[in-house]
Amino acid sequence: MDVQRAQQIINSRETIEVLHNGLPVWIEGVTPGSNTAKVRSLHGKEATLEVPVAELMES
Repeated sequence: MDVQRAQQIINSRETIEVLHNGLPVWIEGVTPGSNTAKVRSLHGKEATLEVPVAELMES
């Protein structure tokens, strides 16, 4: 995924499933300068992680 698509997903009214390492995540924000996104796991972990946008995939 790229930063532009991640931002589109954030701004979308629809719920779009996004995976990081095969697990569903919620994108909370993107940092275009570093090509990273803040994501929250939808499987139990409450922590927010900063990951490379390239590691995110739409399912």
